[in-house]
Amino acid sequence: MNNSNTNSKSNQTPLPSGGAGGGFLFLKSVVLLVVSLALMSIEAAGEPAFKTADVRAAEALARRVMGSKASAVVFEQTGEKTDSYELLQKGRKVLIRGNNANSMAVGLNRYIQQFCLANVSWYDFNPVELPETMPRVPAKVSGRVEVPIRFFLNYCTFGYTMPWWKWPQWERFIDWMALNGVNMPLAITGQEAVWQKVWRKYGLTDEQIRAYFTGPAHLPWQRMINIDRWQGPLPQSWIDGQAELQKQILKRERELNMTPALPAFSGHIPAELEQAVPGIKTSRVSRWCSFDEKYQCTYLNPSDPIFARIQKDFLEEQTRMYGTDHVYGVDLFNEVSPPSWEPDSLAKISAGVFESMTSVDPEAIWLQMGWLFINNQKAWTPERIKAYLTAVPLGRMIILDYESDYIEIWRRTEHFYGQQFIWCYLGNFGGMTEIEGDYKLNAKLIAATKAEGGPEFVGIGSTLEGFGVNEPVYEAVMAQAWNTGVGLEEYIDNIADRHLGRVDPSFRAYWHTMADKVCTTHTSTGASSIIVAHPNLEGQWHWTTELRKGYDIANLEEALAILETVKGSSSYFKFDLANTRRQSIGNRALAVRKRFADAYQAGDRDGMVAASKEFLGMCDQLVAVLKTCREFSLDDWIRDARSWGKDEAEKDYFEMNARTIITVWGDTYTLLDYANRDWDGLVETYYKVRWQMFFDAVLAAYDAGEPFVNLRGPNVPNGRTKEECERALKLNDEIWDFECKWAHMK
Repeated sequence: MNNSNTNSKSNQTPLPSGGAGGGFLFLKSVVLLVVSLALMSIEAAGEPAFKTADVRAAEALARRVMGSKASAVVFEQTGEKTDSYELLQKGRKVLIRGNNANSMAVGLNRYIQQFCLANVSWYDFNPVELPETMPRVPAKVSGRVEVPIRFFLNYCTFGYTMPWWKWPQWERFIDWMALNGVNMPLAITGQEAVWQKVWRKYGLTDEQIRAYFTGPAHLPWQRMINIDRWQGPLPQSWIDGQAELQKQILKRERELNMTPALPAFSGHIPAELEQAVPGIKTSRVSRWCSFDEKYQCTYLNPSDPIFARIQKDFLEEQTRMYGTDHVYGVDLFNEVSPPSWEPDSLAKISAGVFESMTSVDPEAIWLQMGWLFINNQKAWTPERIKAYLTAVPLGRMIILDYESDYIEIWRRTEHFYGQQFIWCYLGNFGGMTEIEGDYKLNAKLIAATKAEGGPEFVGIGSTLEGFGVNEPVYEAVMAQAWNTGVGLEEYIDNIADRHLGRVDPSFRAYWHTMADKVCTTHTSTGASSIIVAHPNLEGQWHWTTELRKGYDIANLEEALAILETVKGSSSYFKFDLANTRRQSIGNRALAVRKRFADAYQAGDRDGMVAASKEFLGMCDQLVAVLKTCREFSLDDWIRDARSWGKDEAEKDYFEMNARTIITVWGDTYTLLDYANRDWDGLVETYYKVRWQMFFDAVLAAYDAGEPFVNLRGPNVPNGRTKEECERALKLNDEIWDFECKWAHMK
């Protein structure tokens, strides 16, 4: 053998130029020339030569929201370390440059809103109405983020808005979050599948586990250690379907550079675990919202050795199913009391929870919602808050300052005693449909937090309980995470422009009137019109319906008068028109209820009849407006709920659960109407029927010469006898019976 197998270049014989090797080299040269020319033409057209995963994710997002017109934009990833983007014209294309897919998405949204005068809704049924000719960007515009974290969602949103969503709805919403810069969404879908696997390890049967879970729409409160078992058992088809959905959700969120916050073990266990593992250190949490004792939750103290074992089992199983981004939502004592209020005890609990997480995931960050400090300010004293928070190493816990537009807890707690926090706008309770939210106050508070929040201030977020009707308010909050050079007044102009699809001075005047004179108050718990409130003669019957408006209703009428002069065909303009007309009807109905009550007090039966007919007629007017927009559809809510059922029995079960949460909510009056909303299908079959029952009862009492006492709640008021209240109490019972039957509650 000679050295024919050597790899030394010096021993290689050159191929003859005229042989087969020469033809190969010629062909190779031609291919390289063609590729080079293609790359040059791509570059000349504005297309980057090579595409990163982030560029591909941004392109896919553009195709989803822009369709074929996505060809008007190209993306390029920069090496910037800070989230940032820029838009510039490059040949026939608009070039959007950003350091990652999330920043490119924000840049794309700016192009769609500012230059295309179009809008991308968080609802998948709303179209993106782009112009026929895609506009150029005359001069470079840019944006740079000022806070690293942009958080979105609330446990409750998964019950009041999203319980019945499938992938198409989630896909649009995730795109909306990316377009608005959200990079830390709450991601709690599908956790029941994880818990089912965990509890099986401890000897519980599937029947016990599924009975421990609540119905789907109530799962957020089961996850927050508020209630167990209510409207359970949870069907296996739901558990399996949600697990598959969660995989899709997380895959897309991660593609768009989001850090989903998944759950961890908080100490909430099935009561049956006490029999399966005798001697464990458990306690019952306090009864929540008057639910029967059989729905009370069981809490395992972190000092019990089995706590860390359950945490390990859960996090390992969750990571196998869904992966991890090392941020975990753990929320203890939400609207319930801890086993002890002693500061040392609170410190041991939080330290135990954190240690159990980091023993499994050394990189774990604890995301804690700060609602408990707002909800029970009297009990959560500075000493107790400090003990609870500082037992966790600084930098390993992030607090969601949950309703910062109402009360900034970070200012009362020395910046959460050194823990990082996210300034959050709540903005909606229960999915209610009142026009609320203060653009200017939010901007002022966020600017002050940027200036004074210190190194602990790491993010801006929204913790809405339900979507409601005020989408632009949330977009405005998220926009303030970025330095874009666009002031608030100019931003309000652009809301008008992109909702209409063109610049119209009158429509801009409408939006500024709303921002200046109507959207001027922090959101109220249970905000509602009188139409959706439990009937009574005066005042409000229950705390869950707040009739007071934070603005002069004449100002909304002024805005509506301007709006009525505008002509437009955009779906977003149509919604603004319906939304304002709807609010106007609800606002004006309060005066009609007063005329009925005044006529009753004056013994004017004809006046009572006239006022009752007018009120019921306003219910019909409201329905006519609601029918024009899918945002106000009960049918969609019920159809989506039933779509999860594998047979008629499951479909009926899901419908019952869907009806329950938006009406009676639970097993007592306590949360009745908390999730009130102006919806076509709900107004005419539920709210109007209650008012008809009320008017008939008052007129019957008048005709019988008997008193009808105004009640506030289901009990006899002070200074009255049960006999005097007999008619009103009987009506309450009849209405409750009607409400439960409407919800199909058994």
